[in-house]
Amino acid sequence: MKKLTILIFVLAFALAACGGTPATEAPAVQATPAPANAVIAEGHIVPAQDAALAFQARGTVTEVNVKIGDKVKAGDVLARLGGRNDAAYAAAQLELVSAQQALQTLKDSADAARAQAAQALDKAEEARDKAQDYYDSLFEPYEYDKIVYQSVVTPLGVKRIPNLKHIKVDKADDETISDGETDLELKKALVVEAQQAYDRVKDGPDVDQLALLEARLNAAIAGMSAFAVTAPFDGTVMDVNVAVGKQAGPELWAVKIADTSAWYVETSDLTELEVVKIAVGQKVTILPDALSDVEMTGVVESVSQAFTAQGGDILYKVKIKVDEIDPRVLWGMTVEVTFEPME
Repeated sequence: MKKLTILIFVLAFALAACGGTPATEAPAVQATPAPANAVIAEGHIVPAQDAALAFQARGTVTEVNVKIGDKVKAGDVLARLGGRNDAAYAAAQLELVSAQQALQTLKDSADAARAQAAQALDKAEEARDKAQDYYDSLFEPYEYDKIVYQSVVTPLGVKRIPNLKHIKVDKADDETISDGETDLELKKALVVEAQQAYDRVKDGPDVDQLALLEARLNAAIAGMSAFAVTAPFDGTVMDVNVAVGKQAGPELWAVKIADTSAWYVETSDLTELEVVKIAVGQKVTILPDALSDVEMTGVVESVSQAFTAQGGDILYKVKIKVDEIDPRVLWGMTVEVTFEPME
C-alpha cells in the first residue's frame, strides 16, 4: 500500500511506451512527493457515525419505510414487525392497551379517591380525639356507686344483702389506664395512615399508584418498540436487509444508517515506531486506491491510546477528519495516508 503511488507512476510510463490509443479516463493525480521522513499508512473511509439496526423482537416484517440513499431523522421508524399470526406482537399490543386503560382509570377516579380519603381522615381524627379524651379522663378524680354485699344472719339463715356504696378515687386503675393508652396509640397510628393516604391523592391521582402505572406503561411502550427499527440519529440509509412478508429477529440486522455529514479515515497499519511521529492537528494527504485521479486532505483528530497486536506488530488507530470528500468515495474504501512531518 505504501508503495502504491510509485507503482502507479511505473504503470503509467509502461502504458505510454506501448503507444496504444489514448485513454479517455481522467488522468491520475500527480501526487506531491512525500518528504523522506513522512509517515505513510493505510486506512479506510468511515462516516461520522454509523449503526447496523436490528429488531429486538421476532416476527413478520409488515413495513419497510426506507430505501438505500434515503435521508432519515432521529426517531423515524424505518421498518416494523407485527403480522396477524405473531403471538408475541399481539401480546405486546394487549399489554400496551391494558396499561393505557389502567392509567386512564386511575386519573378518572382521582376526584372520588380524594373525597374518600378526606372522609376517612376525618373519621380517623374523630376516633383519635375520642380516645384522647377518654385516656385523659382516666387521670381525673371521679366518684361512682358500687354495689357491695353484706352477709346478715336472719331467722331464715345467712343471707347476702346488697348495699350501695359510694366510692371516690384519684384515677383509674393501672390496667384500665394501660388499655386506654393502647387504644389511643392505635387511633393515632390510624390517623397517620389516613393522612398519608390523603396526601397521596390530594393533588391528583394516587402518586404511588401513578408511578407504578406509568412504569408499567413505559415498559409496555418499550415492549412495542422492540417490533420497530428506529433511527437513533439523523443520517442516510446505507443498506436495507429486510423485506415485507419475511421473518426477522434480533440476530439479523435490518437497516444500516450512517451520519455522512462528515467523513473520516481510520488507519489500520500504523505501528508503534510510526505513531510517535503523529499528533492531533497534523495535516495529511489522502489517496484512494480505487480512484487514481482523487487527492484529498485532512487533519488528525485523535490518536488511540489503546493498541492491537497483529502479526507481531503493535498497531495504533489514528482518526483523521477529511476536509472535503470526493462524491465518488464510498464508505470502507481503502486509502493511502501521508502524514506531513511535524515541525
